Amino acid sequence: MTSDPSPRHLSASRPSAAWARIRRGCLLAWALAAWALSQSVGAAQPGVQGGAFGPLLTPAALLAQLPGVRVVDLREAEGADASYAAGHIPGAVSAPYAAWRGPADNPGELLPVARYVALVRSLGVDAQTPVVLVADGGDPSDFGAPARVYWTLKWLGVQHLAILNGGMAAWTRAGLPVTRQAARARPSRFTPRFDAAILATRAAVSRDVQDPRAALLLDARPRAFYLGRVKAPAAAKPGTLPGALDFDNARWFPGDSGALPDAAVLQRVAQGLPPMDPKRPVVSFCNTGHWAATNWFVLSEVLHRPDVKLYPGSMVDWSRAGEPMAHVPGRFEQLWTQLKQAWQGL
Repeated sequence: MTSDPSPRHLSASRPSAAWARIRRGCLLAWALAAWALSQSVGAAQPGVQGGAFGPLLTPAALLAQLPGVRVVDLREAEGADASYAAGHIPGAVSAPYAAWRGPADNPGELLPVARYVALVRSLGVDAQTPVVLVADGGDPSDFGAPARVYWTLKWLGVQHLAILNGGMAAWTRAGLPVTRQAARARPSRFTPRFDAAILATRAAVSRDVQDPRAALLLDARPRAFYLGRVKAPAAAKPGTLPGALDFDNARWFPGDSGALPDAAVLQRVAQGLPPMDPKRPVVSFCNTGHWAATNWFVLSEVLHRPDVKLYPGSMVDWSRAGEPMAHVPGRFEQLWTQLKQAWQGL
């Protein structure tokens, strides 16, 4: 029969067993702390670390990210067209597209920075917040709203951005949940850090116009605008930038859909452009920087073309400043065009 351990053996074994228990406890505490830290980081920036976030998300991909991303609904929140109030993605905060736009006489004009900062802070967004932008998604023109806000936020310094491809139209077609309960965000302390590389100012465009080799000027409007046959109401006169190439933004959307196709299809569409020279920037413009934002988004964010800029004020800003233009019809032709547009609007 085995004898009991002697007192000497007990005194040697007890500290050893106690130390083993302490070590196991420390290891367990360390593992729990590491798990909690990884969970908090993942909740703050889901998908960003794995490279799966943006620039386009399908409805299913967005659903998988909720509620860890800030969904910003750009549809109207009040009045007869209150799409947000009628139903939106759970947790989405409202920031109607009009709040991001300039005055009626120059809608593409950038707002004072203080107004942008106040708006971004009210949405609970800071530089590291993953933001998903949502519009109606009914047609190609509608894509310009999230594309323009995406560009604006990137210019302001927000790092993680995505657009819900196909907007609310795609979300509802997928049978995903909606709510009428308005969401509110805790205001952030956002401070802008501007990305000047994606902005084309009027002064910079003026220099590009003087040197045809300086930049590829890309007109995102339907061809009738490019040829000077019609003009935006706020523009001083019809026409385009001297030396510009027309590339209607609707060309990215096969079948007139409101959702962009996959990158392979977009690459084929982009073959209609001149070969991209990395030393020659692309300047995207339209009437007010709305359609142009789509061309900028596809080329810069999806196809990763280098040095693509947006001219926010575009032809309204340019024409009102009295800058030189191409494809400007004569006075009689302009008057006749205005009469036809007025008649068609009756």
